[in-house]
Amino acid sequence: MIIKKAILAVLMTAALAGCETQTEGQQRATTGALIGGAGGALVGQAIGGNTKSTVIGAASGALLGAVVGSATTPQEPRGRQMCRYQDRYGQIYTAPCDDRYYRGDY
Repeated sequence: MIIKKAILAVLMTAALAGCETQTEGQQRATTGALIGGAGGALVGQAIGGNTKSTVIGAASGALLGAVVGSATTPQEPRGRQMCRYQDRYGQIYTAPCDDRYYRGDY
């Protein structure tokens, strides 16, 4: 019993640590996938009443939830987005995006 609790604690810690480094868009997509998957599983079970329907509903709901969560992420105002550039010596640096980024000229 103690081993099961220890494994559960380690898994929960790893899951929380993985969420710390996500961007807002990734967090919203993950949350949408979790909520959509749970809702899809419930709908699939209610409609089909078997395991196959539940799994299909969960997968469909997770996919739709991730897409909606990602699409509803607020965009950074122009000039606050950061881009990666490479100087003439090969050094890569990060700076605010310039007009080439917004025109698709990168």
